[in-house]
Amino acid sequence: MADRPGLPAPVNAVRAVALCAALALCGTAALCGCGLRSGQAIADPVQPGSIGQGKPLRGVTLTVTSKNFSEQIILGEMMGLALKAAGATVIDKTNIQGSIGARQAVLKGTADAMYEYTGTAWITYLGHTRPITDPHAQWQAVRDEDARNGLTWLPPATLDNTYALASNQANQRRYGYSTLSDVAALSRSDPGVVTLCVENEFDVRDDGLPGMEKAYGMRIPVRNIRIMDSGIVYTQVSQGTSCALGEVFTTDGRIAARHLRVLADDRHFFPDYNAAPEINSRSLRSHPAIATVLEPITAKLTTENQQRLNAKVDVEGQDPREVAKDWLVREGFIKSG
Repeated sequence: MADRPGLPAPVNAVRAVALCAALALCGTAALCGCGLRSGQAIADPVQPGSIGQGKPLRGVTLTVTSKNFSEQIILGEMMGLALKAAGATVIDKTNIQGSIGARQAVLKGTADAMYEYTGTAWITYLGHTRPITDPHAQWQAVRDEDARNGLTWLPPATLDNTYALASNQANQRRYGYSTLSDVAALSRSDPGVVTLCVENEFDVRDDGLPGMEKAYGMRIPVRNIRIMDSGIVYTQVSQGTSCALGEVFTTDGRIAARHLRVLADDRHFFPDYNAAPEINSRSLRSHPAIATVLEPITAKLTTENQQRLNAKVDVEGQDPREVAKDWLVREGFIKSG
């Protein structure tokens, strides 16, 4: 799912990417500090394409934010570049650490907008314990409840960055699991072989490991659960020695790059985490063109496409803003120069 782990102060993007590569194989570019320009105005020369015609946001200053993992930074940069193409001066405050900080910025008005996930809002922020299984109904429920908090949710993407467990192909063949129910059965019959690598948030969240174990009746010994940074999880699961299974995110480009197999959530425990623009309602009332600019872009965001974009950052070491800009230009939303 969509909530992972800021980085250090801004650095030149090209040098940052090179440093990440040299430091080798840091699990995500975000964790290395790549692409960081937090607090600076976006200077890239961009012009309207299919969005932003007439520059309806000319003379407006807006601040965009994001959490500090690659997908979030890419989405935040897409948002910032689109608003700039529509005429706004855009302050880039992407890459805020953790799940709460970026949302608080939008709530308090120190940022105007970000891409957030419906499942995160419903479970983590709004305090519900059971997801709504229909993705559109979950977005509507989040939209309606968060309106009272001064936040407006624009229509969501089909992009669904939910939690999953994955295995390398050798371990999948060895243990014969293809679903989470298979893992649960194995945890009861032979608990010693169910070893799991996860990150901190997944280990404690109701929509993470504790809830999954309860929903599936898993019995995973505590000694078999290893907590580590997200990027290391992918490496360890790929090797398949210290853990046979690991927590992954369905839009992560490292799934395909490392030839991992995602296990089916056959009881539909994990919520849908559809990305949608979350806007400070006062900002949107003052500048309704924000919605007009962002909605066509959101409608084009898919899980499969986001996997490819994330891989450009997490696997190839490209800069998140360049990845975002290349995609927006390729899709005709904006023009460069």
